[in-house]
Amino acid sequence: MPAPPTDARPSPHAPDHLQVVWLKRDLRVTDHRPLCEAAGRGPVLPLYIVEPQVVNAPDFSARHWAFIRESLQALREALAARGQPLVVRQGDAVPTFQRLYEAAGAFTLWAHEETGNARTFARDVNVRRWARVHALPFHEIRQHGVFRGLEDRDTWSDRWTAHMADPPVAPPEALRPVPIRPGTIPTADNLGLTASYDTVQRGGAAAGERVLRSFLETRGRRYHKQLSSPNTAFDHCSRLSPHLAWGTVSLRSVLHATRKRQADVGRAAPWHRALAAFESRLHWHDHFIQKLESAPRIEHESFIPALDALRADAFNAAHYEAWTEGRTGYPLVDACMRALTATGYLNFRMRAMLVSFAAYDLWLDWRRFKDVLARRWTDYEPGIHFSQLQMQSGTTGINALRMYDPTKQAREHDPDGAFIRRWLPALAPVPTAYVHAPWLMPRSVQASCGCRIGRTYPAPIVRHETAVTQARQRIAAARKRPAVQQQAAEILERHGSRRGRRGKGASSTSNTPPDRQQTLDL
Repeated sequence: MPAPPTDARPSPHAPDHLQVVWLKRDLRVTDHRPLCEAAGRGPVLPLYIVEPQVVNAPDFSARHWAFIRESLQALREALAARGQPLVVRQGDAVPTFQRLYEAAGAFTLWAHEETGNARTFARDVNVRRWARVHALPFHEIRQHGVFRGLEDRDTWSDRWTAHMADPPVAPPEALRPVPIRPGTIPTADNLGLTASYDTVQRGGAAAGERVLRSFLETRGRRYHKQLSSPNTAFDHCSRLSPHLAWGTVSLRSVLHATRKRQADVGRAAPWHRALAAFESRLHWHDHFIQKLESAPRIEHESFIPALDALRADAFNAAHYEAWTEGRTGYPLVDACMRALTATGYLNFRMRAMLVSFAAYDLWLDWRRFKDVLARRWTDYEPGIHFSQLQMQSGTTGINALRMYDPTKQAREHDPDGAFIRRWLPALAPVPTAYVHAPWLMPRSVQASCGCRIGRTYPAPIVRHETAVTQARQRIAAARKRPAVQQQAAEILERHGSRRGRRGKGASSTSNTPPDRQQTLDL
């Protein structure tokens, strides 16, 4: 990095010294308070660091980078239009800041708080320590309605409401530039990431705003009716989840736009119900991330640690591989996995069914498959990811067991088999009467349609009814143990919602929300 135009190194308390805005999962200029605070205090260096420990982690993929890279390109243009393009560097965070300090002298560092995985948590701790050693101000500002140091949920809902009530922060009109080369934005190949997908949602703030606008104006009209079926959810869910996960739009901006649209439509059905259902999911977005913020351990152990022993010695590699490759013999499970692998998206009900099948039918430990799913979701958000995996695996101790019957789900949400036939070509010629459960086809029907079970399409690798009965019995027995019940009571106090509980800050949300209230339908 080139030295500043003068040899003088201003004090970090001088009025015009360098302001560094460290961008992570907040790739936008609108509703970006660190950027606005920095812009009012001196020349601004907006910095994104491509960190090897992040991009080489087992929960990161080329799909993520494709979305991030496009978002970085758009962000560079938006910042350049204000006077200072985005600066991109590769390397670990602390050495990168150290080189900047040696080249430019003291600076103030700005960033949003991030609730990420253990790697980014440790990285942030190291950066704070480095800034203290060098007596550099480091301001971390809340981005979501997620609060550090929260002891319980008694006040969370009220605090979330107050935080979200503030209007989105307008972007700075101009930035005082810094004489520094912007640096290249690497490709997936540059980073050694192998692409394994067909499509990915478009990144960037403008793309996110288009998606939001189309949802609120047209696509979301029957959101509450069409979010469960994989045939309709791809178009009629908001599809904002990757934009929220990587911060190309802010949750507060989405909430305010939703409420404005609610005011415009009034009580008109079906818009009123659709928007109310969508707003509830914005609330649940932060509800789940708060769980990880308050208990980082849930990335690596169950909410109820005593339940980790249930599946510890039961890993079946053949079952795991069949599940990840979409060849379990259950058509909707396999179609969903192949759709996810190709597109990076599934609606919540189908995500929950995939996890339920892995956790109950195949009796797989959620820690065994958390990374493969994280790599495949374009919208991977650690706080939501770990909480949802555990909810659908029965390890929270406070949520009802949801054991999805994949054949029942197929008949209800893909009645004509259109989704199954799209993603499983071997089943395309199968009559509708058998497409949801092809193992029931008589040999004569198999011969006439050319689909041989066990040859062109696999037979079921487990019997659903037997597997879930055994899973239910095992978990029920474990939940009766005093140690598990004590841990569950502690989890409810620390992480549960407050519906039906009197007292200060009682929330209006339920502790065990039904599927229609979950956040992953975003």
